[in-house]
Amino acid sequence: MVYIYKKAIGNSDYYYLRASIRKKNKTITKDIAYLGNNLKDVRTKLFSLPRYSKEIRKAYRTINKFIEANHYLQKIKDLKIKKNIYFNKDLLEDVESCRLHWNKAFQKLDNKTKDEIFKNFLVEFAFNTTSIEGNTITLKETQKLLIDYLTPKNRTLREIYDLQNTEKVFFELLNNLNREVDHELICSIHNNLLENIDTRKGYRIIDVKVLRMGFKSTPAPYVLVDMKLLIRWYNENKDKLHPLVLATVFHHKFEKIHPFMDGNGRTGRMLINYILMSKSHPPLIFQKKKRLEYLDELRKADESSLTDFSSKFYKDLVGFSAKQLINSYWNIFL
Repeated sequence: MVYIYKKAIGNSDYYYLRASIRKKNKTITKDIAYLGNNLKDVRTKLFSLPRYSKEIRKAYRTINKFIEANHYLQKIKDLKIKKNIYFNKDLLEDVESCRLHWNKAFQKLDNKTKDEIFKNFLVEFAFNTTSIEGNTITLKETQKLLIDYLTPKNRTLREIYDLQNTEKVFFELLNNLNREVDHELICSIHNNLLENIDTRKGYRIIDVKVLRMGFKSTPAPYVLVDMKLLIRWYNENKDKLHPLVLATVFHHKFEKIHPFMDGNGRTGRMLINYILMSKSHPPLIFQKKKRLEYLDELRKADESSLTDFSSKFYKDLVGFSAKQLINSYWNIFL
C-alpha cells in the first residue's frame, strides 16, 4: 500500500510517497519518493513515477483525498482565520477547509453529479442515524433499499419506513433551505420522520424518562415554553456563532428538552444538518460506531442551562461534531 506522508519541518511541509508493507506479522514503512514541498507539484510528480504506477493507481482515491483536503487546508491557513473559543486552531482550520471545498468546488458541480453524491451521503446518514436508535438494517441493505429499491428480508416495516422517511425528509429539506427554524419546521420534520411508525404527533403532553441518557427531560407542562426559549436563543445567535457551534448547541438543547414522545434523536440529527446546510456548510454524519462517544459528549453538556452556551460546556461536543463532519465530508463529497 502506498500513500502520501506529510512531514512538517519548521514552517514548511514536505511530501513523500510512503509504502507500507506487511512482512511476517510486522508492518514496515519507508519513504520511496520525495514529492516536494508544494502541493501543486505533488500530483505531477506522482504520475512521473512509472515504477510505482500500479500501486499509485490502486491507492488513487486515498491519495486524491489527501491532496484535495490539504490543498483547501492550505488555503484556509493562508487566510489566517480568527480564533474561536469552541475549537482548537487545527480543528477549526479543518472544518473551514471542508466549508471552502463545499462552496468553491462541490457546489459548482453539475446538478446530476451533485444529486448522485447527495444520494451517497443520504444512504450513509440514514443508516447511521437510524442505527443509533436501534434499527438493525445493515449498511448494505440500506443501499439496496434506497438505491435499488430492494426490500431487505426479515426486517420490520418500522425499520424500513425509518430509512425511507429519512430519505424523504432529507431531500425535502435540501430543496427548501430558506425555511425558518421554528415550531412548524421542527414538528413537520418529526411528523414526516415518524410517518407510518408512530401516530403521536406534536410536542408531548406527558412526561418521559430517558433512561439510556441519564438526564431529566423537560417536564411535560413546560415543553412548549422551553421550545420557545430554544427557538428564541437560536434566532438571537444564528448570525453570531460559528454555524457548527450553533447547530451543535441547538442539537444538544433540543435533545435535553426531548419535546416528542419518540423520534427525538432522529429529528435532532436532521435539524443539525438543516442548520448547517442553510448556513452554507456541509452536513455531517454521527457514526453508529461512535455512538457511545456521541452520547457521552452530549452528557457532558447537560450541566448547562437552556440558555447557557459557554465553551466550558460545549467545547468537547463541538470538537466531536467537527471530527465527525471532517471524516464524513472528505469520504463522501470529494
